[in-house]
Amino acid sequence: MLLEMSHVEKSFNGDVIALRDMNLTVNQGDFISLLGPSGCGKSTALRLIAGLTRPTSGSISWVGGQNEGDLGVVFQEPTLMPWAKVRDNVWLPFRLRGKRYKDYKDEVMHALELVGLEQFQNAYPRELSGGMKMRVSIARAMVTKPRLILMDEPFAALDEITRQKMNSDLLALRDAIGCTVIFVTHSVFESVFLSDRIVVMAARPGRVVREVAVNVDGPRSDDFRTSMAFTRHARDASDALQEAISVAT
Repeated sequence: MLLEMSHVEKSFNGDVIALRDMNLTVNQGDFISLLGPSGCGKSTALRLIAGLTRPTSGSISWVGGQNEGDLGVVFQEPTLMPWAKVRDNVWLPFRLRGKRYKDYKDEVMHALELVGLEQFQNAYPRELSGGMKMRVSIARAMVTKPRLILMDEPFAALDEITRQKMNSDLLALRDAIGCTVIFVTHSVFESVFLSDRIVVMAARPGRVVREVAVNVDGPRSDDFRTSMAFTRHARDASDALQEAISVAT
C-alpha cells in the first residue's frame, strides 16, 4: 500500500460538505480513475492528497511517510510559465528546491525525451499546441520520478484524436517511470482505457459509491477500445456512474 484516505471529510465555510467519509486505499503501481458527476469532490480529493488543503476530519497517510519528490501534480490547464523556455518549465520542481539547472540537466532532458519534446527544449509555451503544452506539464510532474502522480482532467480540453493519443502515451510513461497514478475524469471511456481501478463517486456529499476493476490481459492498445472486454467494462462503469447520479439526486 502506498497511501490511504480514512474517513475523510472536507467542508467549506462550515456548511458546504464537499466530501464525507471518503475512504480510498492506493497501492503501489495502481492506475486509479476518480469518476463521478460534477460537484462530487473528485478535484477536492486530489487537492487533499496533494496537501494543497487539509481535511476537516479523517486522515490521509503515506505508508513509510512522504519524501521530497514523491508527488507530481498535473492540473486541468498546463500552468506553464509563459516567459520561460520548455526546459526551464520542466526544471521548475528542482529550482524551487534551490537546485541548479546544470546539475539536473540530464533529468530534465530525459523527461522531455519521454514525452517526445526534446527538440522543443528551447521553445516557449506560446509556440506549442495544446497537446504539446500538456506534455510539458506531464514532463514537469514526472521529472523527479515521483511515486505518485495526481492528474486532474488533464486532457479534457483536447480534441478526441489528441486525447486518445495522450491516453496511450500516458500509460507508456507510467510504465517507463513505474509510478502510481490517480486520474480525475468525467469520461467513462477514458477511465476504462486507462485504469486498473475505477472509483465511482456520488455527490452531495462526495463519497465512494462503487469500485470497478478493469482486469485486462496484455497492453491497452487501440484494439482494446473496440474489444468486447472494453465494452463490458464500459457498461459496468456506466452502470456504476448512473447509480452514483441517482444516489446524489
